[in-house]
Amino acid sequence: MMNSNEPSLSQGQSSCNLCPRMCSVDRTSHIGYCGETSTVRLARAALHHWEEPCISGDQGSGAIFFCGCNLRCVFCQNHDISCSNIGKEVTVARLCDIMLDLQKKGALNINLVTPTHFVPQIVSAIQLAKSKGLALPIVYNTSAYENVSTLKMLDGIIDIYLPDFKYYDNSLALRFSSAPNYREVALDAIDEMMRQMRFNTSDSICTFDNNGIMTHGIIVRHLVLPGHTHDSMDVLATLHARYGNDIYISIMNQYTPLDHVLKTSHKELHRKVTKKEYEKIIDYAIDIGIENGFTQEGEAAAESFIPAFDYEGV
Repeated sequence: MMNSNEPSLSQGQSSCNLCPRMCSVDRTSHIGYCGETSTVRLARAALHHWEEPCISGDQGSGAIFFCGCNLRCVFCQNHDISCSNIGKEVTVARLCDIMLDLQKKGALNINLVTPTHFVPQIVSAIQLAKSKGLALPIVYNTSAYENVSTLKMLDGIIDIYLPDFKYYDNSLALRFSSAPNYREVALDAIDEMMRQMRFNTSDSICTFDNNGIMTHGIIVRHLVLPGHTHDSMDVLATLHARYGNDIYISIMNQYTPLDHVLKTSHKELHRKVTKKEYEKIIDYAIDIGIENGFTQEGEAAAESFIPAFDYEGV
């Protein structure tokens, strides 16, 4: 657990309502809906090469994988750390050092993966790391199931938001993520991310360095699920109508039915996305005028996108 020299990190966690679950659990001594106490737990901190090209580049993104999750989708590709006891406890001081270590290893950015339930600690660690020379862009990699009030704690700290927009149909969100208000919550969250990105720059929202690496902006991800192409089209139409080409949209076909999914009653999730299904979504994106985006070619659905959660770098 955290030692007595740690700063006070219970902000928002003594009766935790950091996320839309609003579970009000005292996470300083108990476990919240996310599966975590207020002590940060990590599964991996290493150079990661499987993000969008403008995030990973050739050198790799400095991905820090946090344990626990406030959404807990039935098909989670990181199930081993989002819904299990895997994880190593770290202090804020250690989290700061991990960020600095990744910078020394040549990471293009610091990529905070599933960070929502540890935002107060992350803010403290980033501020400490910047005082010690951290100069990389900070990426906030999230399901978008976020409270706007929590996102406001990150205003001026995050350089790149990397949210999902998983579902348009809230009945799917209820079935697969027990989140019947997902669409409204996610869009409010992305609205807040847009506000921050617009306020903190006089240039276009999405900016890149000379090597094509993103330095500022928003990429919204959508994972196409088998059997639900109509929902994917609704997702893309909503994002494009709301944000136009101010954002990038990453249309992903890497869905993999892992062992824990095959044990569920959600039969449509027991297979990968077909080539025909994915091409239908890409054709639709082009037809409605989406210009700034990423697609995945070939056999992207593979366990290679899921790193070994072996505590590397932790």
